[in-house]
Amino acid sequence: MTKDNLENLANEMANCTKTLLRIVEALENEMNNRTAEPEKVVPERKALSFEEVRKAAADKSRQGFTAEVKALIEKYGAEKLSSVKPEDYEAFMKELEGISHAG
Repeated sequence: MTKDNLENLANEMANCTKTLLRIVEALENEMNNRTAEPEKVVPERKALSFEEVRKAAADKSRQGFTAEVKALIEKYGAEKLSSVKPEDYEAFMKELEGISHAG
């Protein structure tokens, strides 16, 4: 290889390096423009059915918590489980799950 060929090759390599650096810079800018954390998509939970609530309440009652279940039903303004409002099922179930033997 001649000196001119080597100089041309070195110039082409320098140009390639500059191009690669511009690409890296553009990619960095693109990444910085994106949000730090992508939005987390929370899947919609299926609404609880009366049957699910009834089963959970019956299980607690069988475990010896009949009085506590009855008190919880009354707390939600109902005389019987079927009178608890469907929009209260989620909160009712959370409280129901919290009923346990003190230990």
